[in-house]
Amino acid sequence: MTINLNSILKKLLVVVLIVAILIFAKGFLMPLVIGGILATLFLPFCNWMEKIGFGRAIAIFISLLTLLLVFGLIIALLSWKISELFTDFDLLKNQAIKTFSEIQTYFLEHFGITLEKQSQIFKNEQPSLTSLMQLTVGSLKYILTNIILVLAYFFFLLYARIHIKQFFLKLTKDKQHGEMDQILKSTTHVSQQYLLGLTKMIICLWVLYSIGFSIIGVKNAVFFAILCGLLEIIPFIGNITGTLLTVLITALHGGQIPLLLGIIITYGIVQFIQGWILEPLILGPQVKINPLFTIIALVVGDWIWGIPGILLAIPITAMVKIVCDHVEPLKPYGFLIGDLVSEKKSKNRMQKFLRSISKFRQ
Repeated sequence: MTINLNSILKKLLVVVLIVAILIFAKGFLMPLVIGGILATLFLPFCNWMEKIGFGRAIAIFISLLTLLLVFGLIIALLSWKISELFTDFDLLKNQAIKTFSEIQTYFLEHFGITLEKQSQIFKNEQPSLTSLMQLTVGSLKYILTNIILVLAYFFFLLYARIHIKQFFLKLTKDKQHGEMDQILKSTTHVSQQYLLGLTKMIICLWVLYSIGFSIIGVKNAVFFAILCGLLEIIPFIGNITGTLLTVLITALHGGQIPLLLGIIITYGIVQFIQGWILEPLILGPQVKINPLFTIIALVVGDWIWGIPGILLAIPITAMVKIVCDHVEPLKPYGFLIGDLVSEKKSKNRMQKFLRSISKFRQ
């Protein structure tokens, strides 16, 4: 077998060019991709409203209002629970001061750094009020601009969806129209399946974490359950971060070691239920990506687009996998990205687990 070096170099060059475009065109592409993925989620809803007699513009406008309502409810719920959390602000402040003093004493006793030197280091590292104000204003302007762009792309991509589909069909030969149409349907479906599945997963995690945290006596259990569930949108990293924040804030509230261990045990039980029951039932095999490429996608997404890149990494990778699975020369890459456990093995594993539960009950 001979290795075609020129072919490999050409493919690497294409990858480098794509990454360069994604980095330098971040301001344009990021809101477009977010708007596009959200538009695919509401596509069945729009089609249904148009079938029952609504005009296209009205159907899309209702979809836009529904999207804003969902995000508004989530923000309102979090704000409500955060306001409850900060009713004990004085307690948190005193506990934080106590913890900071203990840390200072530890550095003095073990590293010989005096309290004056530590205070000087901390003072030098603090940013000025002016720089903080400039950073805050710049961040708010950036966020507001991107939100407006996302909503605009959401509306106009849905409005022009048939025109865009015809464009992709015109890019291919007549005999390839069926295959191109299948690729478009599959990529749209996988985006819908991922987002809907993730939504169902988050709701299930809210319930499980709420029950677990309430049983062991965590204060503001519902807030921490919502936090841990929402962070599930970042695979592997998100749920660990949510649990660590829960442990940290509970410790600042004066939580003892048994309670902190209870939080960690609850996290382990929920992750077991999620991995063995929820994921096989809720997330279909089409959006399954093996752990190696999940981590790679998250790292590359963060490197290219930051936090939005982390959130978009998995659905975009799943779409790339669908395209690879339908294009003959790219099928090996789709196989490489795909889940290590086949659908049949996944079903067998699920059935085996359910049988073990049944035997345990008997």
